[in-house]
Amino acid sequence: MHDYTTAAELLAICDREKISIGELALLREIEISGRSRDEIFAKMKTHFQTMRTSIRRGLEIRTPSPSGLSGGDAAKVLEYAQSGNALLGEDLTRLVAYSCAVLETNAQFGRIVATPTAGSAGIVPACLVLLEETRRLSEDKLTHALFAASGIGVVIAGNAFLAGAQGGCQAEVGSASCIAAAAIVEALDGTPERACAAGTFALINTLGLVCDPIGGYVEVPCVSRNGMFAVHSWLAATLALAGANPRVSLDDAIFAMRDIGRRMPRELRETSLGGLAICPGACALQKSRR
Repeated sequence: MHDYTTAAELLAICDREKISIGELALLREIEISGRSRDEIFAKMKTHFQTMRTSIRRGLEIRTPSPSGLSGGDAAKVLEYAQSGNALLGEDLTRLVAYSCAVLETNAQFGRIVATPTAGSAGIVPACLVLLEETRRLSEDKLTHALFAASGIGVVIAGNAFLAGAQGGCQAEVGSASCIAAAAIVEALDGTPERACAAGTFALINTLGLVCDPIGGYVEVPCVSRNGMFAVHSWLAATLALAGANPRVSLDDAIFAMRDIGRRMPRELRETSLGGLAICPGACALQKSRR
């Protein structure tokens, strides 16, 4: 059997069988679902293709969303990326644009893939599509990396939470950043240990992130937060691939997130009753929409 509940168990199986996290996650899904390898892989590849399409659609948006809170910023960031003067350089600025684009697609009722949630759906797609463009990786390679992301996601979901209503935005964007960082390492042929280190770097540096969307819409600060934390994932993968040591395990980071989420006030867990959602500017926006 290839089941596991913790990152330590995941790593032990990978080491014993000399397989990657993505391969382990695929084998686990075969055993749980009873479906064939080809069927499961084809379904995941379709998810990757949908992610790519959601980016493209978001970059075409020029009009405001129904709430009026988002729309057109991803296109502006992409234009800036292509200007030759982008502060982060063209590639990382495109990463920001791609991640924002998915959230703008979601805000305008386009089709996305929740990875792991709608509010954090831009981070994994942006990271993998940028890898596709900059490293010329194949769809199959990137699909396999998605299995690695899901493999880490299984551990997070089983030991903590993925919803902002339960644990704040650390559970959504933090988890997305974690699985994206691991997927980047997997796509670049890093070891399971390095993939988990990347996930750890991403997660420990998002602990305590609150969920305080203006008006209850997954737009402000969610769109820009996805863009910024896609870069965060890239940096976490960079640290891991360089051999840096996060000093704590991925399980430690996940358990810490669970503890912090349980202690987090209700007002900061997707209720829009605290934080940014009740600042003067947010209240003014709400009044202007009535």
